[in-house]
Amino acid sequence: MATKSVIRNVNQHVGETVTIGSWLNNKRSSGKIQFLQLRDGTGYIQGVVLKNEVSEDVWNKAKSLTQESSAYVTGVIREEPRSPSGYEMTVTDIEIIQITENYPITPKEHGIDFLMDHRHLWLRSSKQRAILVIRAEIIRAIQQFFDTNGFTLVDPPILTPTAAEGTTNLFHTKYFEEDAYLTQSGQLYMEAAAMALGRVYSFGPTFRAEKSKTRRHLIEFWMIEPEMAFVDHEENLRIQEQFVSHVVQSVLKNCRQELETIGRDISKLENIKAPFPRITYDEAIEFLHFQGFDIPWGEDFGAPHETAIAEKYDKPVFITHYPTGIKSFYMKPDPNRPEVVLCADLIAPEGYGEIIGGSQRIDDPELLEERFKEHNLPVEAYQWYLDIRKYGTVPHSGFGLGLERTVAWICGLDHVRETIPFPRMLYRLYP
Repeated sequence: MATKSVIRNVNQHVGETVTIGSWLNNKRSSGKIQFLQLRDGTGYIQGVVLKNEVSEDVWNKAKSLTQESSAYVTGVIREEPRSPSGYEMTVTDIEIIQITENYPITPKEHGIDFLMDHRHLWLRSSKQRAILVIRAEIIRAIQQFFDTNGFTLVDPPILTPTAAEGTTNLFHTKYFEEDAYLTQSGQLYMEAAAMALGRVYSFGPTFRAEKSKTRRHLIEFWMIEPEMAFVDHEENLRIQEQFVSHVVQSVLKNCRQELETIGRDISKLENIKAPFPRITYDEAIEFLHFQGFDIPWGEDFGAPHETAIAEKYDKPVFITHYPTGIKSFYMKPDPNRPEVVLCADLIAPEGYGEIIGGSQRIDDPELLEERFKEHNLPVEAYQWYLDIRKYGTVPHSGFGLGLERTVAWICGLDHVRETIPFPRMLYRLYP
């Protein structure tokens, strides 16, 4: 009896007869030979059907298979250096599960709207599968980094009574008789958790109701948000660059074949190792003026500005010490220069923009109360957040990494819509 296997493990069965549950990705024939391109979710393998070595029934079953038809295919595994996987199957039997008719996504070119309407099927393509495998490896590497460096995973709420960064881009809902919002960040809650556990991180969905249609924005996305007690701005930056380096090197080590499948220039990733270059906001403004940009001091950077800065470097670059007026209320001012804050945005190379935003947080309760007034935030709604400073305040820092932007950069994708299984964008809630 044949051993049941998956394509990923056929290297363990060379010379043996195995059965693989699979779909037909593609097919070609040459007289008395049929070549079946099979996939099973774990990988791809070519099944070779020789007319003179199988029954007429098996031969006809192979002929009847159409794109995305499903079947149990049995055969002998052999090494094949010319194959991308290094192995092939000499087919001996086929048990058809379903013959598919008129599969919508054919090998021809399709428009992006058509593909997004059929996202549930587009995921089956080799490129989309490879992206999701890389995404899963990035998630695994993220959790490994924090779990092995003294961080505790904490889950902040998704429904919140207040905003982390203003209410203009929040999804509003009713929580029985009260107003509530879908979270735009778990950061404030993670600060409370850090005071209990020292170093914590969250990993969960966040929502931004921005009516943005850029290639960098999604409405629903995943954020990784560490918070660390007794960590200042400088140590925060060191942890960030070690973290990003670890993730990129893990993908290079464990997903080389997937990177090749999507055509990623691997050489651009091999150089991503700490330390990363750093420039201040002031230096960035000076550079942009030299490059011909008309941007005044005190204005935030847009995508063209970030891209111009990133082009100077072959690694991610920190832009530090932004003006206080354009950053969030909780960021700690530089003691030597209160008009800027102890913060940094990490800009990915190759035009992928900000992948991390972080800062040292305000630990002075009186200063935080002043910030509430300046930003017109109701003190009663944020009293719990102020309590963190009233009872045992300490220097603390944190950051947030956007998963989908990071996947887009590591994969070299043009748009974040391919970085998540079912993207939610301004005009897309289907499928």
